[in-house]
Amino acid sequence: MHLNMIYLASRSPRRAELLQQIGVEFIILPSDTDETPLLNEQSETYVLRLAAEKAQACYDVLIAKSAPIYPVLAADTTVSLDGKILGKPQNDDEAFQMLSSMSGRCHEVHTGIAVATHEGVKVAISTTQVEMTKLSDETILAYIATGEPRDKAGAYGIQGLAGALIKRIEGSYSGVMGLPIYETSQLLFQAGIRIL
Repeated sequence: MHLNMIYLASRSPRRAELLQQIGVEFIILPSDTDETPLLNEQSETYVLRLAAEKAQACYDVLIAKSAPIYPVLAADTTVSLDGKILGKPQNDDEAFQMLSSMSGRCHEVHTGIAVATHEGVKVAISTTQVEMTKLSDETILAYIATGEPRDKAGAYGIQGLAGALIKRIEGSYSGVMGLPIYETSQLLFQAGIRIL
């Protein structure tokens, strides 16, 4: 039995890279949880709820299939501007609106993480302040043309080209990428997964 084996309830290549960085072995077990925010749901509550639901859903699948049981790690990331949740853009127009609204301003990136074991689901949250430089329409359109904003909360990926558009962050860089390493390590440790 692997001492450091977990299930990752995500298809995100960034989350996979971050787990590899801290030496955790994992099996990808994506969750197909409905990501629609509830009416008037705060962004912090939203990411914690989704992470917990994803982790529990995948854990339930393992039990139902009588599969080997390891802790299940799930995460959800959202961008919040003026208290409004900015999810993944549905199209290029929506990506343009999101990036324009964040131009020259600070926004928050919330990542909720959850680990499901036989003892239940434990959750944690990482919140990072991100300041984006002032963006011209030309810069936004050029960035959208790269295809990078698709499938990313807030229509940007800090680990890609958008890193050049971020003036300053206060908090967790890995949290903005989608998996805050410190909080993740703490939750995994509680589930019996040692990093160091």
